[in-house]
Amino acid sequence: MSKNDYRIRLEKIEEHREVENMVRESFWNVYRPGCLEHYVLHCLRNDPDFVPELDFVMEKDGKLIGQNIFMRAVIKADDGREIPIMTMGPICICPELKRQGYGKILLDFSLQKAAEIGCGALCFEGNIGFYGKSGFDYASNFGIRYHGLPEGADASFFLCKELVPGYLSGITGEYTTPKGYFVDEAKAEAFDKDFPFKEKLVLPGQIF
Repeated sequence: MSKNDYRIRLEKIEEHREVENMVRESFWNVYRPGCLEHYVLHCLRNDPDFVPELDFVMEKDGKLIGQNIFMRAVIKADDGREIPIMTMGPICICPELKRQGYGKILLDFSLQKAAEIGCGALCFEGNIGFYGKSGFDYASNFGIRYHGLPEGADASFFLCKELVPGYLSGITGEYTTPKGYFVDEAKAEAFDKDFPFKEKLVLPGQIF
């Protein structure tokens, strides 16, 4: 991979279905039999918290190979304030180019753009093994709790990164995933029927 063999830019309206199909291919049978992420993306684009200035695709040799989106969110601080932050995703790289460095390039680029438009911090559900390489840490180290998670429960999936140093200093509170991420599975199933058939498989490591 050379630094000149890819391009990151804003998604175009006419690319929506192509991007949704790429997301479907990337997430299919990973976390559950089939996936919901392509329908989540479809719904989030019309959500009031969607950030169109941070709706990115990555292309290589004229082909779309990755995407990432951002959503506005808040931390409900223990002192009563609502601290504006963002979350992101779905984020993906097409299956045939995973683990080749493109994902980190896309992530780091989009985080920089989020910082440039004033995002102070980001909370996200992900794997510290990957996202830690881009500066994410466990949200608990910032004093941020995940909504509905019992005290003492494993929160290693819940990550945070300050895009403005010190943005969360002195703040403790709770994060709730934006409602737009929770979709009707029956509607997702109906939406999926418009895509090419793919077999749903129960595989080791799935969490749903």
